[in-house]
Amino acid sequence: MLLRCVAVDDEPLALDIIKAYVGKTPTLTLVQTFDDAIAASEFLRITAIDLLFVDINMPDISGIDLVRALEKKPMVIFTTAYKNFAYEGFQLEAIDYLLKPIAFEFFAKAVNKAVDFLEYKNRSKPELEESLYVNSEYRLVKINLREIDYIESLEDYIKIHIAGSKPILTLLSMKKVLEKLPADKFKRIHRSFIVAIAKVVAIQNRKALLTSGKELPISDSYTSFIQDWIQASSK
Repeated sequence: MLLRCVAVDDEPLALDIIKAYVGKTPTLTLVQTFDDAIAASEFLRITAIDLLFVDINMPDISGIDLVRALEKKPMVIFTTAYKNFAYEGFQLEAIDYLLKPIAFEFFAKAVNKAVDFLEYKNRSKPELEESLYVNSEYRLVKINLREIDYIESLEDYIKIHIAGSKPILTLLSMKKVLEKLPADKFKRIHRSFIVAIAKVVAIQNRKALLTSGKELPISDSYTSFIQDWIQASSK
């Protein structure tokens, strides 16, 4: 797989580093570089690319504003000299953020994420159901579906509880995450909970007991889950 990429940065040295790193990366081909965000925006409006490296802080328009204005958005890796990122950048679902001065090790990891994500999007449906991609802590995170115990709603956010690991918090609704999950493996059992059917070991007193020991309530609106669980358990 070869990704067509563009780099945008008002600092010549930063562009030279990106050029050098792209030259060392077999999965990338550099289409164009820009030190002017406005010129870059016009080029991207008429040219299809796969991946955009763009600095956040530029004199004319910010990298975040540039990406937000694009009608057809490529995958984006933001570069920045600052550790604090704007909330708007999180909403743009960037693949990654690279902190200047950029080390090749982190550049390569970010590119590998982009390659993985593009392969994920291009796969057939059965393979798509193996993983879930979400944005968390300003990065794209890949989650193996088999590791998910349950998902908890926190108003505008959801918390994805992972077996033996720290929960992942992401800006996503319960409705949207259900659309990304295979319906035969995950069910909503409460306005605040989605559960992995395979992780339910028992149902008692309208509560689902998980392999982790966690108990989740089953509300009146989702009692059909009990029959779904019985059928799944009997296969």
